[in-house]
Amino acid sequence: MKTRSSDIVGRQIIQSIIEGKIGVHESMPSERELSSRFNVGRPTIREALQRLERNGWITIHKGVPATVNNYWKQGNLMTIVDMLQLEDEIPDGFIEHMLELRISLTPAYIKDASKHNRLRLIALFSSLDELSDKPHSYAIFDWNLQQDMAQLSPNPIYRLILNSFSDLYQRMGLQYFENSSHRSISKQYYFALLDSIWNGDIEGTEKIARSMMKTSLQLWKKQMNGGEIHEE
Repeated sequence: MKTRSSDIVGRQIIQSIIEGKIGVHESMPSERELSSRFNVGRPTIREALQRLERNGWITIHKGVPATVNNYWKQGNLMTIVDMLQLEDEIPDGFIEHMLELRISLTPAYIKDASKHNRLRLIALFSSLDELSDKPHSYAIFDWNLQQDMAQLSPNPIYRLILNSFSDLYQRMGLQYFENSSHRSISKQYYFALLDSIWNGDIEGTEKIARSMMKTSLQLWKKQMNGGEIHEE
């Protein structure tokens, strides 16, 4: 499917906002200026700006240029989707913010799944013993496990949120699991989580999940700050 001109314009404007070329609370160039800059008609610019407003990036004012929002405070779920589509232009700290969110989010849907669908949750670990000690295998296993556990929660919003992070989560997983010690720690976590679920310890299951989410955040920070990756 051919990408719409308004989507291309919108993506480039978002890049300019994230890179600070257009500052927060600053006025956007006029429609005429944007039309000339991107070599498209003003209806295309108007369509792009309307989408950016819906997605939390700007506020449109009648008769004057639009204003750039503080997207961390005034954005919405579509702001996140836009960021994830930019790939290499994802703002500094975004991944750490996402991992911080997991500390609250992941234990919640695992607890719900353990409470309402314990046997189906246990079945998700059936291939754990055969898990190959390779980054790709761990990245796929972990992502599928997170999605399926969220699906077993009665609250469908958890799965929708995870779906928004699909591409980034898997790219992060490959990078994270390059470290053999991360794979080892994660496998210990999977077995501890399974044991707790098997025993019907709902509160313990939640506690184990929260502890691991905190650990994974610290391990990611260490890796991003130049910590060595110890290969076997």
